[in-house]
Amino acid sequence: MKNQFALEHIGINTASPEEAEQLAKLLSLLFNLEPRHGQKSEFAGPYFECMKQPFLGSKGHVAMRTENLQSAVEELKEKGFSFRMETAAYFEDGSIKNVYLDGEYGGFAIHIMQK
Repeated sequence: MKNQFALEHIGINTASPEEAEQLAKLLSLLFNLEPRHGQKSEFAGPYFECMKQPFLGSKGHVAMRTENLQSAVEELKEKGFSFRMETAAYFEDGSIKNVYLDGEYGGFAIHIMQK
């Protein structure tokens, strides 16, 4: 059975914390969203994550969520995709919480998350 994926958010790389905050405020104003401060990023509602410094992906990342991340990882590996396992985070029970695919897609890294 194929896994279902849904868009979680778009991560946008910026050069500085100030630029990230300005962009998050602008996107919040544009789309009537609430800005929110994070440790490594500034958010515009749940849809945009403005990175305080460049991270994976030359332009940023696209975060996708799925109900069963372990199954999704296995499915994507069968399709020939690989993962940057050094980026993986795990729940206390040892199951995978999130991970980035290897490579870029249109200048974006792909971040897959457990729903």
